[in-house]
Amino acid sequence: MITVLDLYHVLTAVVPLYVAMTLAYASVRWWRIFSPDQCSGINRFVALFAVPLLSFHFISTNNPFAMNLRFLAADSLQKLIVLALLALWCRLSCRGSLDWLITLFSLSTLPNTLVMGIPLLRGMYGADSGSLMVQIVVLQCIIWYTLMLFLFEYRGARLLDGHGPTLSKLGSNSTAQLRPKDDGEERPAALPPASVMTRLILIMVWRKLIRNPNTYSSLLGIIWSLVSYRWGIEMPAIIARSISILSDAGLGMAMFSLGLFMALQPRIIACGNSVASFAMAVRFLMGPAVMAAVSIAVGLRGVLLHIAIVQAALPQGIVPFVFAKEYNVHPDILSTAVIFGMLIALPITLVYYILLGL
Repeated sequence: MITVLDLYHVLTAVVPLYVAMTLAYASVRWWRIFSPDQCSGINRFVALFAVPLLSFHFISTNNPFAMNLRFLAADSLQKLIVLALLALWCRLSCRGSLDWLITLFSLSTLPNTLVMGIPLLRGMYGADSGSLMVQIVVLQCIIWYTLMLFLFEYRGARLLDGHGPTLSKLGSNSTAQLRPKDDGEERPAALPPASVMTRLILIMVWRKLIRNPNTYSSLLGIIWSLVSYRWGIEMPAIIARSISILSDAGLGMAMFSLGLFMALQPRIIACGNSVASFAMAVRFLMGPAVMAAVSIAVGLRGVLLHIAIVQAALPQGIVPFVFAKEYNVHPDILSTAVIFGMLIALPITLVYYILLGL
């Protein structure tokens, strides 16, 4: 039975995040403290330093030899099933497209686990649930964000194949123009073989990954956790303290950055009310429903089942929005999912928490 004290613990963990987000929003929208250029600098600091070090902190302190494989299997199966269903829909429906496959996959399976999930689930279910969220973050960084990049680059190759924009215009990590001009007239050049196109896509994905600080933070975090928990080696205090200074601020700065982003938008619901309602339904209903079915199928019960469902009902992750904006694939829908999702995330997850606890 859910008690008032349980709800108080949840609010204690989550409300400070909303305070940081609200202060950032007010600083731009009402108080005019930060200019757009200054907001961009803050966002860059968060992207390059705060969040990567926050990820490293959580991943490096997670014991890889004590990971809950059944819980991770449920999370992975949810994503694979949704991806397979969306691929089938794109294949059979005239309304299906690769753009919608990518967007709906992001909406239904990639929640904001690092920023919102860890403090929220810790407040609801204790410290052990925070460890489970870290395990999901590890898989997100290594597998699912890499898959997202691959899908975006594959979409770029498909546009090229359909005489759309050339690969050099789809990313900054790309090849030279494949549609040269001759005698003042532009004409399509012969496309490379499929094997060459595949290699180009892989090269682009690799270049994206090696330029992403989160890739290094995840990789180094995993390596250190393997070494640390295998041989009982502690990180030198000087290094640990240097990392903790920025990682401790990472969570608050990530929420502050999100508030700045909200304030810079002309409207919260950028994609329109009907599309926003559809996106919220996918985020808060479809994702948890598939997760519940898969979790029960793999044998999760009790608190583990509750944690799996609630984490699937978290608001939209920020990283998929960054990808969507960079590749121009429904960025208005993803931005609405991030912003509006953060505003209604607390009451929705509390409803799930209360219903599951009855």
